[in-house]
Amino acid sequence: MNEKKLQAKDFITIGIFTALLFVVEFACGMLGFIHPYIVASYVVMIPIVGSIPMMLFYTKIEKFGMLSIMSVLLAIIMFVTGMGYLGAPLIIAAGVIADLIAKSGGYKSFRETVISYGVFCLWICANYFPVVVSADSYRKNLIDVGYSVEYCDNLFRAINSKTIAVLLVLCFVFGCVGALIGKAIVKKHFEKAGIV
Repeated sequence: MNEKKLQAKDFITIGIFTALLFVVEFACGMLGFIHPYIVASYVVMIPIVGSIPMMLFYTKIEKFGMLSIMSVLLAIIMFVTGMGYLGAPLIIAAGVIADLIAKSGGYKSFRETVISYGVFCLWICANYFPVVVSADSYRKNLIDVGYSVEYCDNLFRAINSKTIAVLLVLCFVFGCVGALIGKAIVKKHFEKAGIV
């Protein structure tokens, strides 16, 4: 048996942690109904909240492909849940690059894990691509389903072609911060419990 090839247990692990990450994304997404600026703050919330399951996931990664496959699954989930396909290239690219970075540290290096997760978190900005790329039709759809003009104005003030670069940088920065927090929590609680 080739130990470098992904096995059934690896695919099960990917599925479980992809589901956990989606739950985090969905929960944060629900808060976006409250105020559009909360939508912009996904770049802070999701990397931090998602860091706990993701750092636990990183302890399970020993082979290349697990982060890449997770990113493909996230792209599919985003499409199925109505976010379209515009962000798919970013999601998948972030996953593959994060995988390569983690691999360069043998999936054990603390530094590479932190950077890898920072890069992986760039997938979150795929949520914003429909707002930026198809602004007019997206705005019309929001109003059609009942969002106020004020909500839309604030959303497009926070998320647009001028702010997307800042949002991407914030994703990476808070991904790295989240990795530090998540690593500390995993070490304190899960390692003591014998889970990792």
